Amino acid sequence: MRTDSSPGTLPAREHLPAGDAGTPVLDVVIPVYNEEKDLQPCVLRLHEHLKRTFPYAFRITIADNASTDTTPLVSQRLEAEIPEVKAFRLEQKGRGRALRTVWSASDAPILAYMDVDLSTDLNALLPLVAPLISGHSDLAIGSRLARSSRVVRGPKREFISRAYNLILRGSLQARFSDAQCGFKAIRRDVAQVLLPLVEDTGWFFDTEMLVIAERAGLRIHEVPVDWVDDPDSTVHIVKTATEDLKGVWRVGKALASGSLPLDRIARPFGDDPRDREIQDVPKGLARQLVGFCVVGGLSTLFYLVLYSAFRQFGGSQIANALALLVSAVANTAANRRLTFGVRGRGGAVRHQAQGLVVFGIGLALTSGSLAALNAASSDPAHSTELAVLIAANLAATVLRFLLFRAWVFPDRDDDQPGSTVVADHTPSSPTHSTQQAYAPLPQRPTPHHQYATAPQTPYETTGFRAGEAAEQRSWRDATVQLQPVRPTDTDPRNS
Repeated sequence: MRTDSSPGTLPAREHLPAGDAGTPVLDVVIPVYNEEKDLQPCVLRLHEHLKRTFPYAFRITIADNASTDTTPLVSQRLEAEIPEVKAFRLEQKGRGRALRTVWSASDAPILAYMDVDLSTDLNALLPLVAPLISGHSDLAIGSRLARSSRVVRGPKREFISRAYNLILRGSLQARFSDAQCGFKAIRRDVAQVLLPLVEDTGWFFDTEMLVIAERAGLRIHEVPVDWVDDPDSTVHIVKTATEDLKGVWRVGKALASGSLPLDRIARPFGDDPRDREIQDVPKGLARQLVGFCVVGGLSTLFYLVLYSAFRQFGGSQIANALALLVSAVANTAANRRLTFGVRGRGGAVRHQAQGLVVFGIGLALTSGSLAALNAASSDPAHSTELAVLIAANLAATVLRFLLFRAWVFPDRDDDQPGSTVVADHTPSSPTHSTQQAYAPLPQRPTPHHQYATAPQTPYETTGFRAGEAAEQRSWRDATVQLQPVRPTDTDPRNS
């Protein structure tokens, strides 16, 4: 798993500014391998749809990854005839490699991709990229498994798709619904930080990118899509499924070992309510309560087991004191790490000492309860003792949480050196508040000409080997906006 340095932390999300500029807002990448038959109809249909519906400048990039048929010639012809189309040639196969290379080199603030078969209805394209333009989300994906999606495909592919997503939910705790739909978009500032951490170069690329983004706290927007299966798809299902399972194991292992530097992808959120100082609303209270209740429940079970064991060798007071002491040390350590997010050894001794003071208070409550029980009955039943101790522990638990939150693990910045508090959300700070400057959103002009006749001179396709685009951040832009084709127009390419 890659652990190389990424370009840096992300700035706060903001709506891309509107205005006129030469850079396209949207770069739609179509990764292809031996698609000489479907490439031209796909590009023409997508180009016409974007001209008709997309309000900003755009680019269509054909990412040819080592095709051996006439796909490169078709790409060159389309690039020569349509100014918004660019051809990109890689000498190695792999959809993930093609997307990483082209996205790394693109200068458009919004990057997207779709499969060449155009199985997804293009009416979902604008809803896909709109949350990225507005600054609401970091990534956007089309979902065939959403309730409102309308999908036409065979039972075999339906079963495989749903089984794969169940595997992702069970093994990687993924919350997105459809990892492999070939209809996704990402903001360029996010891609520059996220892509260096994605290792896969094939079909698992999408899943790995989404899992890392989700674990880093980035916002993923899902769009229900209308999708019709391509019966001529060349995807090798068994081989792809095997590689995907290997990828799931690799990513799960990296997440479990902590080798993925997810903190590098964290971003301050622009207008996040968690950034606001609101009086009388304790920060992180809900999360801490949940964590404390889980730890408290397990500690109570641990305490009762210890009490029952110690009770075999001594009186109730001695058994209670020993069981409470051992469970209190474990409880303090667990709450320190899981509930209040304190890591490292710094301050651990002080926290345990304060926890023992809290233990003393709990001991007084439980011992007093046992003393009262013994005063009321000379030989109480063991079940009665356990019931009294549970009630006393509930009261001690409430007091323990208040003391832990206000005294042992207070929300302050002057903790001992070496003790790092990991919060759920880090507000924007001056050192990370620099917003990457995007050019204003270029509006598409409305020219008064039809398609121009294709030039007769040869037009070379830009060629890059995999990985070279990471160093070359952009290529020349010759985006010229064209007028939508009217039903009465005649396309010179068909004459």
